[in-house]
Amino acid sequence: QYATIEHLELERRVLQGVEARRDGDFGVCARSEPVAGSRALSAEQTAVVAALTSNGAGVSVVVGAAGTGKTHAFRVAREMWERDGHPVIGCALAARTAAELQASAGIPSCSLDRLFGAITRDAMRATIEGELGSLDALDDFVPRKGRPDVRYAGLDLVTIISSDTTIGVAIPPLVFAACAKSNVIVKDRSDRLVAGFVETLIAERPEFGEAIAVETWNGHADPRAVAHLSTSDAVVAFGGPEALRAIRAHCKPDARFIPFGHRTSVGYIGRESLANEERARETATGAARDALLYDGEGCLSLHPLFVERGGAIEAESFVALLSVAFDAVANEFPGDFGARAPAVAAYREAAHFRASQGRGKVGGGVVTPHLVVVDPPRDELPPLLPRTLAVYTVEKPADAAAFLRHHALPLEGFAVAPGARPDIVALGVEAGAMRIARLGTLQAPVLTGEHGGVGRILPFVRAISREG
Repeated sequence: QYATIEHLELERRVLQGVEARRDGDFGVCARSEPVAGSRALSAEQTAVVAALTSNGAGVSVVVGAAGTGKTHAFRVAREMWERDGHPVIGCALAARTAAELQASAGIPSCSLDRLFGAITRDAMRATIEGELGSLDALDDFVPRKGRPDVRYAGLDLVTIISSDTTIGVAIPPLVFAACAKSNVIVKDRSDRLVAGFVETLIAERPEFGEAIAVETWNGHADPRAVAHLSTSDAVVAFGGPEALRAIRAHCKPDARFIPFGHRTSVGYIGRESLANEERARETATGAARDALLYDGEGCLSLHPLFVERGGAIEAESFVALLSVAFDAVANEFPGDFGARAPAVAAYREAAHFRASQGRGKVGGGVVTPHLVVVDPPRDELPPLLPRTLAVYTVEKPADAAAFLRHHALPLEGFAVAPGARPDIVALGVEAGAMRIARLGTLQAPVLTGEHGGVGRILPFVRAISREG
């Protein structure tokens, strides 16, 4: 009944964008028949799939009551799009809806809040002011106490190579490189997510079209990629050791190389967090969220969890609470083991065999697939598998420190319960974690914090000091 002028203007622009994309060539499939082996469709589902894969519209709206088969229609459409080379990603307002879309339709999905929710004017301003001392320093010299005046100028050219495993990870560096007024080239994932984001920026502010270019990443040997890498002043890259080494070899000698390699995250629960059942349940729920959200994939997913013995709720009892929490959270964030199901099955069978010999315990999912293994062999690496958590019972942080040193695990996050003891926090620092966070929030890093131990805007600027 009521609306603001800004809301009406936003609605007008959205409808205008929909109309502009009505007669496009988006997602058109060359063949109209479903992929062989697809489950049969009803007449109504067939009509939906036909429209989605042939009308070429940039925006299509599918409306239907719960249980009418929309998700199955999306699965068949996804199979047809992928068969014809159209990458498919899913987004939803709620993380649970995104998880259901991924589990039911096989579409890699995440919530809009995870992708863009942290990118706000206030967060960007606070980050820039925190790293540069002043937002004004991007435009003019500003005084500093006891030091020369300073101004920060953006590097001429920044190249960002997206991760092909983590959705949206290239967007924050793109945003801050743009804030630094650098020219930016993004080598996008196959799903062209960043390209869509940039198209939206340009629709709002056409001048971004002069400063930002997005291209599909075809590997470091692609002549066009080599040309960009060899002339860039800063290169941000996500990937494994071999890929990062190959990319670095193509950069000019004085370029800033900001690599983000493969990492994992661990958690530690002190006995004081197991002082009573209510607190233990809250702690278990936080651990379950960190382990199951987005199917436990990515450097911010919880894989090893250390639990101290000697609490009012003993470690063995806590593991039982953890299994209950996993089932509850799995109901909120359903999923499966995906393409790595055989590896999970092999690990589960080995864990069951050990348990039958009296060594450790194993818990599985009742609601949706997940795996909790208690006290697996400490001379083996923890299982870095989807929806799989290894729980190690310990006496003190030094036990966990010895394990982490032995396996030389590169850590991104270190999750702790609220009010963690200083020696537990010190363990996270000693182990090399880039971020220490509360259990349950590992998958939601704040924009105002560093990423991978590196500043947000500092890598894309040079400082100019003025003396006298």
